[in-house]
Amino acid sequence: MKQLSLVEKAFFLKKTFLFKDLDLDLLIAIADNMSQDIYDAQEKTFDINQRANRMYFIVHGSVEISDNDNKVIQTLNSTDFFGDESLFNDKLRQYKSICKTDSLILTITKTNLLNVISECPSVALALLKKYAQITPCRKET
Repeated sequence: MKQLSLVEKAFFLKKTFLFKDLDLDLLIAIADNMSQDIYDAQEKTFDINQRANRMYFIVHGSVEISDNDNKVIQTLNSTDFFGDESLFNDKLRQYKSICKTDSLILTITKTNLLNVISECPSVALALLKKYAQITPCRKET
């Protein structure tokens, strides 16, 4: 699986729910602050109780989100993102993510994501919209 060029990363970001409304110039700046990782099938991207320091965007492949009992909560595919909620609540990860297939994943650090949000409030609104679609009520733990 080949890595993406900077322009390819920016065009990928344009396809995601979170960044679809941003201009290409801004997407190139965001893409320049993202890392690329290639994962093999069955490889973990992170585990339960791990400290969160980045958010993940699936370019190619499929990722399963599972609980502590290995029950699959959700299966994610290209253009989906995950791992973001732990960046904002400063809690340890509450689930694990395992690649079902060989996967190419872009990541952005918490610091870089917060910089993007401060410059582009529309990204924060997109995150809020996504959270509102996921669950009508969140339980405090």
